[in-house]
Amino acid sequence: MYTGKTERPCCLCGSPETTARIDIPPRALQLCKHSDPIAWQDIVGDVSMYFCANDWELIEELVLDVGVLPLSRCNAARASFDLREDFEALLNDVRNQPDQRPLEAEMLSDAEEALRSHERGENVGPQRLVQARIVQWALGELGTDG
Repeated sequence: MYTGKTERPCCLCGSPETTARIDIPPRALQLCKHSDPIAWQDIVGDVSMYFCANDWELIEELVLDVGVLPLSRCNAARASFDLREDFEALLNDVRNQPDQRPLEAEMLSDAEEALRSHERGENVGPQRLVQARIVQWALGELGTDG
């Protein structure tokens, strides 16, 4: 029985040894390279991106020190996500696209809370801070007309 994708390679170099993970909204996958053939509208839940130790250092530096959104350097084919089942062809029926706005709102709210906590001097950890900034920047770049 197939239970899904078990490999979680680095989204930058493809290394199977990863040490860090961030989660992004499905719509943000469009900002990654090689994302064109992926139907992001059919993704259920968030998208997880994994990084090896060396590439995680680069991601931290790009986000926290340089202030650059690194998603364009990440390979969408190496991201981990679940696609909804496709019964449209089988049933000759068209289903509505899932509404991903609640997930985006929740992820953006979590990101803003992490950034506020960081500004208050609380230790939120670099991984949460990197994820918060990436989520905020990605959704800002994509706009609200998802």
